[in-house]
Amino acid sequence: MYFEAYKKANLSVEKPALTEYRLFAEITRELETANTDDIPAGTRINALFRNSQLWLTIRTDLASAENKLDIETKAGLISLAIWVNKFTATALRNTADLEPLISVNRQIMQGLTEATKVGRTPPKVETQSQFKQMSI
Repeated sequence: MYFEAYKKANLSVEKPALTEYRLFAEITRELETANTDDIPAGTRINALFRNSQLWLTIRTDLASAENKLDIETKAGLISLAIWVNKFTATALRNTADLEPLISVNRQIMQGLTEATKVGRTPPKVETQSQFKQMSI
């Protein structure tokens, strides 16, 4: 009970880039777990679904007028989000290696880390209520 209250309070003061990084890290770990041979299909589907939802949220944010990234960066990230969507659709139909998704997420995490170091604030992506664990 006290832990949940602390967790909620901590999230309310956390910088958006750190929140985004944490979410990417969590979902990337799920993809890594799902990328093994002996994993139940539901685990793989859940990891792919959560990653897909993360990228859909990012894509939606990038298309909004409030997003302050430059147009080239937005275009590149939207193209990447479209690729993630297509790759995910393929991966849901077969047992494709998930390493390309994992690699993309890691690169985004690295970018978030670098953006924080130079003081640039990446766009805020609302993720708190949208990515609760879902069992299929």
